[in-house]
Amino acid sequence: MDLVWLTDLLVVVVVLGAITVYLSSLAGRLDRLHRKIETAHAALDAQLLRRVAATQDLASSGLLDPASALVLSSAAQSAFVMDADDDAHRSLVESELTRTLGTVFETREDVDEVVEGAGSDAAVADQLLDELAVACRRVELARRFHNDVVRSCLELRHRRISRWFRLAGHTPLPAPVDFDDTPPAGLATR
Repeated sequence: MDLVWLTDLLVVVVVLGAITVYLSSLAGRLDRLHRKIETAHAALDAQLLRRVAATQDLASSGLLDPASALVLSSAAQSAFVMDADDDAHRSLVESELTRTLGTVFETREDVDEVVEGAGSDAAVADQLLDELAVACRRVELARRFHNDVVRSCLELRHRRISRWFRLAGHTPLPAPVDFDDTPPAGLATR
């Protein structure tokens, strides 16, 4: 009788231990995903600022026609001064910068025109356009990476076991970042 009771107790302890280890690993995974989201969001912010800086450098270089330079500079300035905590406003401003870049550099010929019009500064124009193209591509990748991590986190948080045991604690639900980040067609081929 004592051996059966001891065996049952041992089975219960092992099962409870396995459940505890499983829940602990899920909570740790959620914690790592939330930290990864914060890191990805910071990386996205850095890439957005880099795109703004590259746009502003090109707009102030004197290589563009005055109208294009003014439009690009205005859109870049709006993206630079907006509040980083207001996601709805930020999405609009970043999308507007993307549309402005797309309008100015709609085709490869628009880009080639800037380089050809630079004359002796063609190397500088080429470098500025390359920096802008790289910055646009990095924004696209950073946003995609951020949204992938958010999607993984949300999938894990929406599991029944995560909700029942409140494995995420009091951490607010992460939200994907949604704005138009399509690189301009003219710069995409650089």
